[in-house]
Amino acid sequence: MTISQKNQNDILNLEKINTNEIEYIFSDNPVNRLQTKPQIEDKKKLLSELRHEIENINNCELKNNAKNLVFADGNSENKIMIIGEGPGQKEDEQGKPFVGDAGLLLNKMLAAIQIKRNNVYITNVVNYRPPNNRKPEPSEINRYSNFLRQHISIIDPKILILMGSTAMESLFGSKIKISKERGVWKELIIHNKTYLTMITFHPAYLLRQADQKKYSWADLKIIRKKIDELKISV
Repeated sequence: MTISQKNQNDILNLEKINTNEIEYIFSDNPVNRLQTKPQIEDKKKLLSELRHEIENINNCELKNNAKNLVFADGNSENKIMIIGEGPGQKEDEQGKPFVGDAGLLLNKMLAAIQIKRNNVYITNVVNYRPPNNRKPEPSEINRYSNFLRQHISIIDPKILILMGSTAMESLFGSKIKISKERGVWKELIIHNKTYLTMITFHPAYLLRQADQKKYSWADLKIIRKKIDELKISV
């Protein structure tokens, strides 16, 4: 057991203290008793370690068929985190999520509720492009969900936005339908911490089903209201 930052001026009987089998580290520096959140450098280190872990994943068809790892984009210090499905061709080429047509629509969706894309943090369920842009398979979703949960814990968002059924399934399971779950706040628990979560349609789906945009717009307005309530800077 180690007790650090003990002022040596307070030690009245050093011999008696040492007989208690406690190792003291003495310092004249003042003791900081305030509990603080991890520093920015700590978060960057954890993100770097997570990225390295994903880069070194073995026996992964996604990794073997992709050009680049697509890890994340945006501001890791922001309290809004967006999770999509998986990289497409342009994402694979550039190594960034949501840079294709779906990404352009996402930018417009965020702008519609006064959010700048580079102010929020964006990632995907899987970090490598599925062959032929297919949907990630259940085994892949399950495998990468462990990385995703670590990712969420590191970012520690106040609002988590899941875009599409794959993102929903990776964190809430496959027994629910997005058409019934979208548009309402849900609670996601990771490592005994609860994250306020909104499920909504993926921009790629909206490009194919334009008539569903009205539902996404309703979801966006709910998200904007919560941002204002929580006074989150975007």
